[in-house]
Amino acid sequence: MTVVIGFEGSANKIGIGIIRDGEVLSNPRRTYITPPGQGFMPSDTARHHRAVILTVLKEALEQAGLKPADVDCVAYTKGPGMGAPLVTVALVARTVAQLWGKPLLGVNHCIGHIEMGRLITKANNPTVLYVSGGNTQVIAYSERRYRIFGETIDIAVGNCLDRFARVIKISNDPSPGYNIEQMAKKGSQYMELPYTVKGMDVSFSGILSYIEEAANKMLSSGQCTAEDLCFSLQETVFAMLVEITERAMAHCGSQEVLIVGGVGCNVRLQEMMGVMCDERGAKLFATDERFCIDNGAMIAQAGWEMFRSGQVTELEDSWITQRYRTDEVEVTWRD
Repeated sequence: MTVVIGFEGSANKIGIGIIRDGEVLSNPRRTYITPPGQGFMPSDTARHHRAVILTVLKEALEQAGLKPADVDCVAYTKGPGMGAPLVTVALVARTVAQLWGKPLLGVNHCIGHIEMGRLITKANNPTVLYVSGGNTQVIAYSERRYRIFGETIDIAVGNCLDRFARVIKISNDPSPGYNIEQMAKKGSQYMELPYTVKGMDVSFSGILSYIEEAANKMLSSGQCTAEDLCFSLQETVFAMLVEITERAMAHCGSQEVLIVGGVGCNVRLQEMMGVMCDERGAKLFATDERFCIDNGAMIAQAGWEMFRSGQVTELEDSWITQRYRTDEVEVTWRD
């Protein structure tokens, strides 16, 4: 049986997970949370990761009931992500691999999300909507690549939500997106916002600029509530995502949708995508916050697939890259 440990730390989550032949043995993580109205800076995030990573590593081994000798391969997030946090995690993974005498594997963060989603949901060959703080892509597998059919041309949907949360001072604990989702449930009035779909691509910077400028005026004049704004923003950006996902499904002749990434555990997004799938006679697959939010097990799972297909990363090649596209990876583990 093959055991892979995965290190993830591309943004404000630090996670270490252990996978044994498709079984999640452990998956602890910590989140760096900043005060309302603030984002997280790369240097501060890296400092947080350095402070807790060895504790999380110890937890992962203890929860799995394993010793270093039981591990076959050490996988880490190569990118995409924030530079300083990525370097911190890669450094620890590199050190651990050398200390334990194990092979090392650099994993694409996006591929980690996809492989974890496939493992947990048992989706066969889905059209994938990958939505997170740093990425927004519609993806389908073809000829040993995860092909990008559409994506954001500016900022990611999660970044749009996070920055909106800062404008109206929504708490970052446990995450801005979660708090927007809860507030949106109490919203009743839909405020019309810019809707920007360009072919297969989406744009979120215009809607963010509009709402940054208008939000405080609308709230102070009593035109709407903060809950109404959360509701309106969610409805608009999620409708854009459903539209491009449906278009990709039509192109691929697909009958499955898999939503992955941190924004993917939003129940309203799942509901809206579910309606579209029902109308097409298709099936929707999604995971909960344990596996859709950045975690170490997803890096371990992608690493497990790669390792079993004969891939390893030599020490001199074990750098990180902040811009590492999903379609750059040759998928050697699928037909």
